[in-house]
Amino acid sequence: MSDNDIFEMDSLAGTEDIQDTELGMIDEDVVYPEEFLPTYHSIKEGAKVVKAQLVEYNDKPDSLFFNDGERRIDFILVYEDEDKKEFEKRHTFQRRKRRREYFEASLMKMGMELEATQSVTNDKLMFVKVHMPWDVLCTYAEVLHIKLPIQPNDLSSRPSPWRFLSYIAKPFYPNEDLIKKEAEFFTAPFEKDRLEFFHIRDKDTFFTPAMRSRMAYYILSRAPYEIRGSIKKFGITKLLDCGVYKAAYPLHDCRFNVKSKEQDSPNERFLLYQEWAHPKSFYKMQPLDLIRKYYGEKIGIYFAWLGFYTIMLALAAVVGLGCFIYGYKTQETSTWSKEVCDPEIGGKIVMCPQCDRECKYWRLNSTCEASKKLCIFDNFGTLVFAVFMAIWVTLFLEFWKRYQAELEYEWDTVEFLEQEEPPRPEYEAKCIYERKNPVTGVKEKVPYTTCGRCVRVSIGIGTVLFWIMLILASIVAITIYRLAAFFAFSARLRAQDLKELEPLKEYVTPQMATSVTASLISFVVIMILNILYERFAIWITDFELPRTKTDYENSLTLKMFLFQFVNYYSSCFYIAFAKGKAVGFPGDPVYLMGKYRNEECDPGGCLIELTTQLSVIMGGKAIWNNIQEVLLPWLKNMLSRYCTRVASEKVIPRWEQDYQLQPVSKLGLFYEYLEMVIQFGFVTLFVASFPLAPILALVNNLFEIRVDAWKMTTQFRRVMPEKAQHIGAWQPILQGIAILAVATNAMIIAFTSDMIPRLVYYWSFSVYPYGDHVNNTMEGYINSSLSIFNTNDFSNYSRPIGKIPNITTCRYRDFRYPPGHPRQYEYNIYYWHVIAAKMAFIIVVEHIVYLTKFILSYVIPDVPYAVKEQIKREKYLTQVILHETNLKLVSKRLAPGKDETVKETLQNMEEMELDFD
Repeated sequence: MSDNDIFEMDSLAGTEDIQDTELGMIDEDVVYPEEFLPTYHSIKEGAKVVKAQLVEYNDKPDSLFFNDGERRIDFILVYEDEDKKEFEKRHTFQRRKRRREYFEASLMKMGMELEATQSVTNDKLMFVKVHMPWDVLCTYAEVLHIKLPIQPNDLSSRPSPWRFLSYIAKPFYPNEDLIKKEAEFFTAPFEKDRLEFFHIRDKDTFFTPAMRSRMAYYILSRAPYEIRGSIKKFGITKLLDCGVYKAAYPLHDCRFNVKSKEQDSPNERFLLYQEWAHPKSFYKMQPLDLIRKYYGEKIGIYFAWLGFYTIMLALAAVVGLGCFIYGYKTQETSTWSKEVCDPEIGGKIVMCPQCDRECKYWRLNSTCEASKKLCIFDNFGTLVFAVFMAIWVTLFLEFWKRYQAELEYEWDTVEFLEQEEPPRPEYEAKCIYERKNPVTGVKEKVPYTTCGRCVRVSIGIGTVLFWIMLILASIVAITIYRLAAFFAFSARLRAQDLKELEPLKEYVTPQMATSVTASLISFVVIMILNILYERFAIWITDFELPRTKTDYENSLTLKMFLFQFVNYYSSCFYIAFAKGKAVGFPGDPVYLMGKYRNEECDPGGCLIELTTQLSVIMGGKAIWNNIQEVLLPWLKNMLSRYCTRVASEKVIPRWEQDYQLQPVSKLGLFYEYLEMVIQFGFVTLFVASFPLAPILALVNNLFEIRVDAWKMTTQFRRVMPEKAQHIGAWQPILQGIAILAVATNAMIIAFTSDMIPRLVYYWSFSVYPYGDHVNNTMEGYINSSLSIFNTNDFSNYSRPIGKIPNITTCRYRDFRYPPGHPRQYEYNIYYWHVIAAKMAFIIVVEHIVYLTKFILSYVIPDVPYAVKEQIKREKYLTQVILHETNLKLVSKRLAPGKDETVKETLQNMEEMELDFD
């Protein structure tokens, strides 16, 4: 097959009529141009051949071959037989049938072989088996630049200094007797004319099933199914959307829990289930090479990243747990917490109402339990842990780059992005404009003009901004709920007189009740907005019409992450940096929208509320994702098996067993990445308020790996194998989160926690004493951190109803001059010292951490030295074996005495040693 035949469709003016959403455009009365008539009639004749190949199933449930037992099935197409449908819909089904016949005949014309068989459970279902002969495989392996082995790897690996640990760690690795380590080869892009230089032992196994499926899907995506005049329509994707086919998928090689009885079956699905997806293997490392071989590099790189991230989380989890234990042990010895709980100190401090009119006065010791809990998270260990996490995230990203570089070489994706990625069929179908390619200088078809592209991108940006504003509006609504709920809880949970100023229950305070209910409502709103926005994001990305699949995924990734970032984190940012920061004082409170009085933090700060918010969102998100990813597919498969059960499951062939599984979402892996990256943000951005976040993430990920493996191996059809060099657009997103995390954690410690005011108080006794302490102690801190307010200065609007007698002053959280002072209710010197200390802390910590991150990034190379050597060796062998051999052949063919200059030049090139340094 020539290159002209392969890309015949590209020579035609390919466009998909955007207005044509109905089926049945292949009518017999369609007038084709004269140059298309031979092609059309030959394809129609080919369709008859396809139908003539309808065969009966040979009762081999594990067979992966045609009925002759020789031709391997590379893909399966499924459709409903229209002849068995009711008469009133016959016309529509006939038009679908014509499209399908044209498409299948096109596949045969492109060199593929087809065989149809009827379902054993449903007479209406038909399965079309697709096989790619050797010559077609070789042709498309060259078209797709698939790298294949040319010579065994002769670079001996250096002995590891930690090799003695391999014996200890052996039980934690997959069983080597079941999953054998494959031989290492140097590889080169396949060239059909140089077969003798490639390491071919057996033509049947030279191309792996994953490679064969990828090449088959490439053809299926570009085979035409209709030609109307100069308009050509093609691609299996559109046929699936229109209902011409019900499914298209590659086959699993066996049942997940039973070995195949077929001779020479690799049983890779069974091995993956036993050593990877089975619950008993939860403690084992992942068989990444087998995952990559069976599912493709794109799936393999995801599980490699997830496994590496989980291993690195173990270190962060240990340190975070240590920080938590330190805080738990010191909560009873905290001086300021003791003062809050002391009946002689906190019990005698009457706090001002936190809302207008309905709220009552309350005792400070009513927040005793909350202050103890706050000590667990708001301590000096948290500061150390926040700095540690800033260093940890840098080490994680740098070491991941090194590990990724090793995988790129081992999985032959080093030069993947240097190759020209083919356009998406959806892009090609809408190419109606011509432009000159700035690289090649050749005219090419594009689907839009420069102005049209700007319009599409602008609409996309506008849509994303609209949804982000919608999220912000929901945050404002939840904030208003907080204010109203706090007002209601305060009116009910505070008593009416001095003898009843304690809460009704020891652990229920207005702040805690408001925080928990608002967090739950916020989580529900987040989930609802996620479902709605997901559809809009996909629609707007389809409208933008990116050229390649990589461009499509990157565009969708950016949109979804921006939305998810605002959706998940905005409430946390509000609590951390907005709540309690602009509340005024009891005599002059600040109002939201001129009506709702701004929320105040607990006397110990808003950190405990931020911790509550993170716990609810992280926990709720993990539970919801498991329900979506595990429970729903399992229930659907159970229902499907119940509805299609036959006398014995053994008689159901392999392709029909796979059809009963759940279809793989086009963006299935995208959601897995998104889930983990959002979790990564929780672990890094707000870790200063919740040191247990890494250990919760670690536990979740240990389940996530096995759950993803289980559902992919047992509940879903086989994923279409795809190439991928790295984790794509997620890499810069992770780097951006890592940079932002330094600033957010420094600001949480400075502005959300009470650490800096306590440090200023602790070290101020010899310079500017703020309290009654005479040495480095925290005695008297609570009294100095609460300002005094004269109850006679309440405005008529905010004055509590039914004022309690004998209370002339109350306290509130701020640093202001007391009543009677010449500058009463203005900020005192302590406030400005604290502000200066906070700003100095942020600047110093950020500069130290960023400098450390920069040094680590510079010192740790992205590509290991051993990998660089192997890449150079592979390039050298490719040059010697494939290209220099051509030079020798050319020089031999030159006749003696003719073109001596060219001959001499070629001989000189043969003797040159290429320098790859």
